[in-house]
Amino acid sequence: MITIIAAIGKNNALGKDNQLLWRLPKDLKHFKSLTENHPIIMGRKTYESIGKALPNRTNLVVSRKENWFAEDILIVSKLKEAIKFAKKIDEEVFIIGGGEIYKQTMELADRLEITLVEEDFEADTFFPKIDLKIWQKVNEEFHQKDEKNDHDFYFQTYEKINKDQ
Repeated sequence: MITIIAAIGKNNALGKDNQLLWRLPKDLKHFKSLTENHPIIMGRKTYESIGKALPNRTNLVVSRKENWFAEDILIVSKLKEAIKFAKKIDEEVFIIGGGEIYKQTMELADRLEITLVEEDFEADTFFPKIDLKIWQKVNEEFHQKDEKNDHDFYFQTYEKINKDQ
C-alpha cells in the first residue's frame, strides 16, 4: 500500500519558498498518527524544509545531489528504489512530498490522505490535480479553525477506483 499524504490549499497549493503556508497543529498530529512506525519517502527539498529526520519512522530521502548527507536518513538516488526498499520494511509506505515526488507517485499510489485547507494560497509548489475518474473520496472530516489552527480544513481520504490504473 502506497499512500500519498499532503496538506493542500483549495488551489492545490503546497508551499512557497520551501515552507508550509499555514499553521495547523491538528494536521501535524494527524500526519504523525498516520505515518508513525511506517517508512516515509520524501524529496531532498522537503527534508531540508523539515530540517531533521522524523522520529519513529524510516526516513528515505530521494536526491540526485552527490556528496549530500544528513543524519538518521537513508539517501536514495531514484524514487522507485526508495519505494522498493520501503516495501521491504513495511507493507504501508507514505509519500510525504514535495511537489515533484507527488507528481511521480500519483499513478503508483493506492490511497491519498489529503488535508484540504479551505483557502487559496499564493504558492510556488502545487499538488497534482486529483482526477475523480481515478480517485474516489471515501472519507471526509471537517475541522473548524480555532485559537490553534488558523484555517478551516478537511481530512480527506481517497482510494483508487481501479487499482489497475
